Amino acid sequence: MALLQFKKKPGAGPLPVNPQIEAFLKGYSIEVMPRTAAKVGDFTALLPKGTRVYIAHIEGTPIEDMVATAARLSADGFDVMPHFPARIIPDRATLADWVSRYRGDANVTQALLLAGGVSKPLGEFDNSMQLLETGLFDSAGFTNLHFAGHPEGNRDIDPDGSDKNVMDALRWKQDFSNRTDAKTALATQFVFEAKPVIEWADALKKAGIDMPIHLGIAGPAKLQTLVKFAIACGVGPSLKVLQKRAKDMTKLLLPFEPTDLLTELAAYKAENPDSNIAQVHFFPLGGIKTNVNWAIAHGGKSAVPASQTQD
Repeated sequence: MALLQFKKKPGAGPLPVNPQIEAFLKGYSIEVMPRTAAKVGDFTALLPKGTRVYIAHIEGTPIEDMVATAARLSADGFDVMPHFPARIIPDRATLADWVSRYRGDANVTQALLLAGGVSKPLGEFDNSMQLLETGLFDSAGFTNLHFAGHPEGNRDIDPDGSDKNVMDALRWKQDFSNRTDAKTALATQFVFEAKPVIEWADALKKAGIDMPIHLGIAGPAKLQTLVKFAIACGVGPSLKVLQKRAKDMTKLLLPFEPTDLLTELAAYKAENPDSNIAQVHFFPLGGIKTNVNWAIAHGGKSAVPASQTQD
């Protein structure tokens, strides 16, 4: 898969927009952290109106910083979806406190529930299903509950390399989705190859798991940065796309851009509108502004910043 991107000549007009990518990027979401969000002066000058912004909760981040970031984004008119990593939440009282703070101080009604990146739980929660079983999100009126998706498996969940435990958990979450009033979806780890993701999505649908998939895509970044994050996050077979690129000295120093990957996925979605691959979720590994500027350049009407949109 060719990943070499060609820059337009100085003074040239904007690049033509691929209508399939424009359609595929409609309603895209993006992930931030309190420390990265603090570097952005005005999100309305970058993100489309109503963009869903996930706030990653890394172990050690004070809840006060999480809620303050959520309140700021919510006040700017964005749909805020903070992470709730089960393994860093010590007990039900803490979870209740977080839910209450997000609802009361930041008007948050959306959450991404996941196990979290630590190997040993800090308290009584080990997985996202236990968080759901508390009933706290339902009682607080959360309208959107998303779960982590693993197109290339997860060794933390299935050490033997199978997908047994992952699939058991997805069936449980599908059952929960069928009985809750909240809208559910799977937000996936970032990937670098289209075919395995498409096959994974099709396999889920055949297994009766029909929650929409918000597919994780790494934004533009240096190749070294992507490889580092990919290894740290357990990205699987599609990592070979980056490794192959790293061996090509003509591309080694060029930044990676997701254009070719999204072109392939957008074409598939256009040809298969009933696919459960529903939206794009960006991981801005090379920086929020860098990612958003790429989206603006390639997304047409789907990426117009809120500040440029007339009510």
